[in-house]
Amino acid sequence: MITLEKKGPIAILTLNRPDAMNALGEPGDGEAVRDVCNQINADKSLRCAILTGAGKGFSAGGNVKAMRDRVGSFAGNPAEVRDAYKGNVHMVVRALYGLEIPLIAAVNGAAIGLGCDVACMADIRISSDKAVYGVTFLKVGLIPGDGGSWLLPRIIGMSRASELLYTGNVIKAEQACEWGLVSKVVPHDSLMDEAMALAESIAKQPPHALRVTKQLLKQGTQSTYDTIMEMSANAQGLMHHTKDHEEGVAAILEKREPKFTGE
Repeated sequence: MITLEKKGPIAILTLNRPDAMNALGEPGDGEAVRDVCNQINADKSLRCAILTGAGKGFSAGGNVKAMRDRVGSFAGNPAEVRDAYKGNVHMVVRALYGLEIPLIAAVNGAAIGLGCDVACMADIRISSDKAVYGVTFLKVGLIPGDGGSWLLPRIIGMSRASELLYTGNVIKAEQACEWGLVSKVVPHDSLMDEAMALAESIAKQPPHALRVTKQLLKQGTQSTYDTIMEMSANAQGLMHHTKDHEEGVAAILEKREPKFTGE
């Protein structure tokens, strides 16, 4: 249900269930996404990742037919459904959120429910002009069971997150951009080119410092100022002793582009 392609220092992840609009939450999805993300984290040659969807949609979220039939992750008593969420859906979003390199979501179509929250696990979201967004859990009598209630207000603010969740409204790409849910909207046919260009720009940065910067940004959403200051000083002490730091300084003084090697 997810594929991995490597193009130099860039990993391309594709949600690959196009016949079901890349619905998520089927048994085994958690392990599949976790394994791919672990592979990316272990590969120090990778510096940026792109997440997109196969076919016409990014992800329609949970499989509504499976919900109706109470099969797969939605089978069993309340405790069993809870455990299925923790061992499957939560594994998907935790793995994506735990990627150590920057993640760009190239949202090529509908991102609904869990699909929208999966896009929110990315550091940056670029949207096709054909994409739409919604966190429509209440429309099927559910709550955001994937951590979206924690992440969405941090991206677009409490008021707008509340409006989306309470109404279940689906918004177009332009409104998503206005609200800060996505960074920019591009013509559908140029979406992956735009995502690749951004990924290539990110991939030029020193890989150790890049991964540490992402960690500091994530910790900054939940740690105190003093904690971040201490983490920053500790990390900076290490960065000053890398060859990439020496290269960056030399490149500025020599008025040339730096070539970072991850040393």
